Amino acid sequence: MDSIEKKQKKSLFYKLGTGLLITSLSLWLIPVITPFTPLPTQIKAGIITGSIIIAEIMFWIGALLVGKEVASKFKSYLNPKNWRRKVKGQKHGK
Repeated sequence: MDSIEKKQKKSLFYKLGTGLLITSLSLWLIPVITPFTPLPTQIKAGIITGSIIIAEIMFWIGALLVGKEVASKFKSYLNPKNWRRKVKGQKHGK
């Protein structure tokens, strides 16, 4: 019964870490949208800087919770160089 409780705790940390990774990704939309708002320039600069810092902190906390392998895999999905690469064993769609 002790191992079941550990497994459930681990899955909770894993889910929390995955949620933090996804939330940090969505926070990167704020710097893209903020310049088009009617706010003063100083406030825009503060919002953009704050959202970037918070997104990075959330990403690294999430990476610590889910593990190095999952975080590096998630980061490789975001790298534009890997978008057109074929995965080994993947068949051609035509």
